[in-house]
Amino acid sequence: MTRLFPLSFLLSCVISTASVADAPRVVADIAPVQGLVARVMAGVAVPDILIPPGSSPHAYSLRPSDARALSDADLVFWIGDELEAWLSDPLEQLADDARIVALLDVPGTLHLPFRNEAVFAEDVHAIEQEADHDDHHDADDDHAGGDHADDEHAGDDHAGHDHEEQDHDEQDHDEHEHGEHDHDGLDPHAWLAPANGKLWLILIAKELAYVDPDNADQYLSNALEGQAEIDLVTATISNALPKEHGPFVVFHDAYQYFEHSFGLHSLGAISLGDAASPSVARIAEIREAVADAGVTCVFSEPQFNPSLVDTVTKGTKVQAHVIDPLGLELVAGPGFYTDLLEHTGRQFATCLEP
Repeated sequence: MTRLFPLSFLLSCVISTASVADAPRVVADIAPVQGLVARVMAGVAVPDILIPPGSSPHAYSLRPSDARALSDADLVFWIGDELEAWLSDPLEQLADDARIVALLDVPGTLHLPFRNEAVFAEDVHAIEQEADHDDHHDADDDHAGGDHADDEHAGDDHAGHDHEEQDHDEQDHDEHEHGEHDHDGLDPHAWLAPANGKLWLILIAKELAYVDPDNADQYLSNALEGQAEIDLVTATISNALPKEHGPFVVFHDAYQYFEHSFGLHSLGAISLGDAASPSVARIAEIREAVADAGVTCVFSEPQFNPSLVDTVTKGTKVQAHVIDPLGLELVAGPGFYTDLLEHTGRQFATCLEP
């Protein structure tokens, strides 16, 4: 695939010492979110990342430096409770002076439901987007849309979440007899839908403009340029992917937003959406499906045990390709998000070639 970042764009990422000194202190939870925020802040400052590449966002222990970053933050962007239920309390305790924005709560965001099965159903539909998307998100809807007139402190309720009603703690999930967690509600890996990335860029620009009005024009300009880059890489991916493809499986179900965006459909996942260790029964089920469907492609991930993939594909001609929804090997910065989409598309295209 062609590279998307001309010299003029790279030069726009140079950050002056003066702008850094006056810029807001911004923290992003994971690398894809940091990439989107970095695109909007290009030429102004660099956002911090809370969960370093290679660490799972589903469970992470904050370091002292992470706690300091949250305490000093003016603005925090995170995916939300659905991905990082453990993070709600630290945000409330440490970032009480910051504006906190949960991207999954942004109105218009594409939402897809969790797929718990080892072998997926044929049709997966987006959850209906209602104007009043869950009563406990109303407070976030106001400030996410850029209306801050009556919003003295958006961080007070942490993007509108009522943590007593929003029960996404892993301990509250129903468990199957074999010990796997049953996931209800939203699949949180929504950053792999390019449409969500484009939507979030504008929201990020509005939030940054609110805390840093002097650079509002820069933020909006960067966001619009970022949207154009996403459109370009989306077209490139669409042209590279095969129009028809055979069945494939993934290590864990983190890619359905990408599949939904590009007309792909995986047969199933070895592990659940949070990459929990699969049961013997689940491995047997997916192994049987791989053999019956004639699967030729399986996607593994660098953070997890490759022997599980070997167990599922043993005795078959399935080829394995490494893919990562968090972009472990990619370079952080304003180009990270489009690089992640491009890299994901390239891996799918290579593995699914007839």
